[in-house]
Amino acid sequence: MTDGPWLVVGLGNPGPQYAGNRHNVGQMVLDELARRTGSTFGSRASGLLSRRPQAAVAEARLGMLAGGAPGPRVVLAKPTTYMNVSGGPVAALAKYYDVPPERTVLVHDELDIPFADVRLKRGGGEGGHNGLRDTTKALGTKEYVRVRVGVGRPPGRMDPAEFVLRDFSKSELKDVPWLVDAAADAVELVIAQGLEAAQLKFHTRA
Repeated sequence: MTDGPWLVVGLGNPGPQYAGNRHNVGQMVLDELARRTGSTFGSRASGLLSRRPQAAVAEARLGMLAGGAPGPRVVLAKPTTYMNVSGGPVAALAKYYDVPPERTVLVHDELDIPFADVRLKRGGGEGGHNGLRDTTKALGTKEYVRVRVGVGRPPGRMDPAEFVLRDFSKSELKDVPWLVDAAADAVELVIAQGLEAAQLKFHTRA
């Protein structure tokens, strides 16, 4: 691990009307990480790409090292743009904080993973996820870490785009806090012990 900061981005859409959508689960996870670190999100424009704020950002230390020393530096970010143009804020933040792709973590909803499962990977395809596609284009690489939060497949012939823009169902809601907590744990483990250790834990649990 290096001494440089990590950039952790939760993908989603801005505004209260989207806050409970499946598509916004990444931002729910960032809220949990901010709660754990006692940090507060604020707007950052400061020359990133435009005069308008592009993300809500919190700077913090995540966890503790052996001996009680503060954990790694992290920049927690929630883009304030819509999902399909997430790449600009991610790339701008990575440049501003001098964070390379290997220390950039995107937390996002994933249709191809069962609801309440968490999976992790670096690189690979975007699976039709517009937020990932735009981020890959803006960063010029696929080689960033993804914490993939399973929201399951839409029922019947429902359009996937419609499904992810709906809130979790009543039967799912009881498990959403657990899912968000697990995904936040996954982010912490990636940063503390590396991607392989996190994969070993989350990909082999019953």
